Amino acid sequence: MRFTHLHTHSHYSLLDGLSKIDELLDRAKALGMDALALTDHGSLYGAVEFAMKAKEKGIKPIIGCEVYVASGGLANKNNTPLDRKRNHLTLLAKNVTGYRNLMQLITIAHLDGYYYKPRVDHDALRAHSEGLIALSGCLQGEVPEAIAGGDMEKAEEIALLYRDIFGAENYFFELQDHPHFDKQQIANKGLKELAKKIGVPLVATGDTHYIHKDDAPIQDILLCIQTNRKVFEKDRMNLTDFDLSLRTPEEMIAAFKDVPEAIENTQRIADMCTFELKVGEIQLPSFPLPTGKTADDYLRELCEEGLVRRFGADSTPLHRERMDYELSVIQKTGYASYFLIVQDFVNWAKDKGIVVGPGRGSAAGSFVSYLTNITNIDPIR
Repeated sequence: MRFTHLHTHSHYSLLDGLSKIDELLDRAKALGMDALALTDHGSLYGAVEFAMKAKEKGIKPIIGCEVYVASGGLANKNNTPLDRKRNHLTLLAKNVTGYRNLMQLITIAHLDGYYYKPRVDHDALRAHSEGLIALSGCLQGEVPEAIAGGDMEKAEEIALLYRDIFGAENYFFELQDHPHFDKQQIANKGLKELAKKIGVPLVATGDTHYIHKDDAPIQDILLCIQTNRKVFEKDRMNLTDFDLSLRTPEEMIAAFKDVPEAIENTQRIADMCTFELKVGEIQLPSFPLPTGKTADDYLRELCEEGLVRRFGADSTPLHRERMDYELSVIQKTGYASYFLIVQDFVNWAKDKGIVVGPGRGSAAGSFVSYLTNITNIDPIR
């Protein structure tokens, strides 16, 4: 039986996660794992580094995030207990659509929902759910929290809501193994019962925050820095009773021997996540083009118009030679859309009376930039 960690924090979970990306991947490799998810708190800071390095090490990277869900909605920031309350939800990108939606959600969380933490809400999740797998989260997830609080009716209501948002095949109850924490045992028992009742599949996760078991005291210091408390204080957040290390597959299989499907589903989810983050490729927004024209065709057309506008009857063979040469380089490197996008917003700004800089670096030395009105200095002259 194989196991994949699907709830993993790195040092990009600021002042909470301890694991460096390289060390995390090396440990996963040493444990014989061929896939690993990264689900840092409220951000995708580590996604690119993780995806590139995982691929180099022969590990399938699964990009995700543990998002904060605003109980009272994004608009409420009035310092009431409900406005301050937030729950956790683990999201994983299945495909390119899911990754784009995950980026949209993180953007919304920081720009619209930020209130102590970057937050999303149910409406935002529904609008950007396609291509995502959702796990119910740790004890701070809405469903396990309701179960641990003795409200099974509320837990079922929320679970059905999330199943409706993400689809039955993309929503899982997240079981975690913290045997010394009574609320976790209550939550696990309730999640198993609810899973049978409404048919939501179970999945086992480790909620990893550091790599080795003896890293726990160091991670505890991070928490103290985050919460402005001292290590010797007793009445503070303390997770040293929890094993948040990158546990071995054997440990996880033994911990969930009574629910083998929760282990099997880690691999099922890993297989469902096929998104591959491509780096080193030009990825630009789609610029609307006239019918029948390519980006290179349209850029040349704008340059021809610019040649007449800038020089009229005074244009010389040197001007055309320089224009043709630059356009050939732009075509070869695939940058025509980039020039079209930049000239579009620069000319819009100039038409609206918004001051635009003269250009910098190689852009100011580009004749195509001059012909398309991006810059106002003739580089040939």
